[in-house]
Amino acid sequence: MKLKALIEFLENLAPPKFQESYDNAGLIVGTPEQEISSVLIALDSTEEVIQEAIDNGHNVVIAHHPIIFSGLKKINGKNYIERAIIKAIKNDIAIFAIHTNLDNVLVNGVNAKIAEKLGLQNIQILVPKSELSDDNYQVGSGIIGAFANAKTPQEFLAFLKHEMQTSIIRHTKILDQSIKNVAVCGGSGRFLLEKAIQANADAFISADFKYHEFFDANDQILIADIGHYESEQFTIELLQMLINENFSTFAAHSTRMVTNPIKYF
Repeated sequence: MKLKALIEFLENLAPPKFQESYDNAGLIVGTPEQEISSVLIALDSTEEVIQEAIDNGHNVVIAHHPIIFSGLKKINGKNYIERAIIKAIKNDIAIFAIHTNLDNVLVNGVNAKIAEKLGLQNIQILVPKSELSDDNYQVGSGIIGAFANAKTPQEFLAFLKHEMQTSIIRHTKILDQSIKNVAVCGGSGRFLLEKAIQANADAFISADFKYHEFFDANDQILIADIGHYESEQFTIELLQMLINENFSTFAAHSTRMVTNPIKYF
């Protein structure tokens, strides 16, 4: 089967028009006409992931994060981006990214997968983009949902740490209120904090908060920064499931590489 059939499926799942203006989702390396032998799914198409694809006979890498965000004027291997691109091209491996367009759709999106892992109910878009939404797609930034039963802050943090498989959570001070309504944004979500507060969320799960940004909780919400990689890691599982359920002529596999550049001591 040709790659263009898989691209059509992925772009129907999360149309390119839903990506943010700074993004570079889509086919980054390769041609739509190439035949698919096997697919490898990762968050990042690093050199190690490309090598994994080579070693295991995968000729397509589907990544959440685009390996190229801005234009490249030279490709001579001076950094990890150029080395990954060179290795992919030399070995006829296609790289396709499905990024903020997958973040921005509700159904089968990045945030809905987090909600599923946490058992949140009645989820809806936190900040809808009504100009993009229609009968087929609910589009916008972040989501908000609720636990069936409220949790104490301590129960919530312990539950979150376990379910999201993270070794550490950076959070604001414990407030004297239970946690029932929860806002979620996989990846960098500081820009949604005020919207989460306005939506009466008791907690906001996201990543990449800077020191002074934790003060912006203003004793109104519990910020739980679980890490960028940790918040998006189950996107791999999501894409593998969707691809394998819809295609039988090849298999999609999850990378064995942990591409998180942040280590904890």
